[in-house]
Amino acid sequence: MIRLFQRLLVALTLALTLAACAQLQAEWSSDEAVAAARHVHGGAPELTLVTILHRDSGRGEHTSLFINGRERVLFDPAGSWRPEGLAKRGDVIYGMSKGVGLSYYLSHVRETHYAVVQRLAVSEDVADQAKALALANGAVAAGRCASSTSKVLRQLPGFETVRSTFFPQNLMRSFAEIPGVQTYELHHDDSDVRLKAWRVQEPLSVVALSDG
Repeated sequence: MIRLFQRLLVALTLALTLAACAQLQAEWSSDEAVAAARHVHGGAPELTLVTILHRDSGRGEHTSLFINGRERVLFDPAGSWRPEGLAKRGDVIYGMSKGVGLSYYLSHVRETHYAVVQRLAVSEDVADQAKALALANGAVAAGRCASSTSKVLRQLPGFETVRSTFFPQNLMRSFAEIPGVQTYELHHDDSDVRLKAWRVQEPLSVVALSDG
């Protein structure tokens, strides 16, 4: 009986390992697809940390990072959002126009969840470095959205105080301590939620770089 149990345990472990490996097989769009999807957003370069929280418990359930530099992309580690027709490498999604961004926000903001959006103007070099780090990070395993995002942020100049964490709400609070962060909330029962999700993506003024 013990040997049978051990065999079953080994088989289950192997199955879970293979499933995890299959889940982490990164999509890697061609250079042509990435170039075609490229979206230049304009305004000051910025990083936008998005935290999805449960309305009743306040528990953070997902973390993602919009990166706006020479182009606008989304680092959506271990995310379930699957846009059609957009280029993707690892967990970095290209072509993040305001319309695509609106789709992202509205797919997460619903009766049970709301979004906290934290925007921060950065230099173009920092935005480029964030994108490179997100790409180098590859596909992220389930449950590691906050840890992978905090790992990327902590390697950037000016973000050394961001704490390493597995919990989205903790990363949100740590990010809020950086001077210059602008914070917004999106709730599904707000009659203007679509408009707010659109406006929260308006390019930051270049002046914002000197305001912080």
